[in-house]
Amino acid sequence: MGARPVLTVLQQFNAPTPKTNPYLIQLLRALEPMVRVQFWSLRRALLTRYDVVHLHWPEYTMRHSSALGRLLRQAAVALLLLRWTLMRTPVVRTLHNLEPHERGGIIESVLLRWMDRLVVRWIRINATTEARLPATDTVLHGHYRDWFGAQSLRPVPGRLLHFGLIRPYKGVEVLLDVMAGLADRGLALRIVGNPSDAAMRELVERKCDADARVSALLQYVDDATLAREVAEAELVVLPYREMHNSGTLLLALSLSRPVLVPRTGNNEAVSAEVGEGWVLMYDGELSPEVVEEGLRRARALGGGGSRPDLSRREWLRAGQQHYRTYAAAIRARRARGRNSGMERRRVIASKGR
Repeated sequence: MGARPVLTVLQQFNAPTPKTNPYLIQLLRALEPMVRVQFWSLRRALLTRYDVVHLHWPEYTMRHSSALGRLLRQAAVALLLLRWTLMRTPVVRTLHNLEPHERGGIIESVLLRWMDRLVVRWIRINATTEARLPATDTVLHGHYRDWFGAQSLRPVPGRLLHFGLIRPYKGVEVLLDVMAGLADRGLALRIVGNPSDAAMRELVERKCDADARVSALLQYVDDATLAREVAEAELVVLPYREMHNSGTLLLALSLSRPVLVPRTGNNEAVSAEVGEGWVLMYDGELSPEVVEEGLRRARALGGGGSRPDLSRREWLRAGQQHYRTYAAAIRARRARGRNSGMERRRVIASKGR
């Protein structure tokens, strides 16, 4: 890899801070020294040069808390897409989500469709995502073992955990209702993460007041706190209404904690990959019986230092795969440009005859 040219890639996320998604920071580390990264800003995207654009959550390039700010960003994105079109800029996009979790209006939808038409290479982070034209590469979501390190804490008996950004599609309100239906007074539910809005915060706080077995830490938590919360859980419960890719699932597995999730194609694939007993799936709606059975199966794993198999999710491999995708995107854009030039020359020549 050392003999290959260093590529300049405009990544669609800001320079890292203590609150940056660890997936993105680990991706940056995996790309060194093959890639020179430029961090996202609309000004930089419009005015600087780069070899490839890598989109992650493109809807956030045009969102703003005010209507005027949103309109200005959308106008800037339209200019940016025009630049990418005219300059034949290679665009790569990772399919973290199949659709945005929250809708952003008609103008955003039109711009997102335009953006998708410019993508020359897609990256899917699980093998069950449907491939998209013109080309799709599979780069599995990397693990978090190196990020969090080894944890020596033992799980607290009966502790259930739901963690991550608390958003409506993640089904936390369903889990809270199920907890109320669990008769076992030895069980406890811990909710950890920042609510997406005031209504979600109020809902969780109300349930905590109503049931002494439910407690919550409703804020962004640092890595050490998160690792401790996950390590102390006997079972992580993620009753998402929409679950395609989940970094939360991979994080729990990285810390060797079994996870209860709805049955989906991707969850079945992860279960087969990591080994029996780590990804516990249910059909239909979450219920007290489903949680009780999940906890029973989690306890059957026992101790002994066993860990899920995450060997296919090493970041060194992911970095090399990303580099190959960038290089292929550049080649595809150049080939498309040559073909377009040849077609124009054929048209001109035919008109001259």
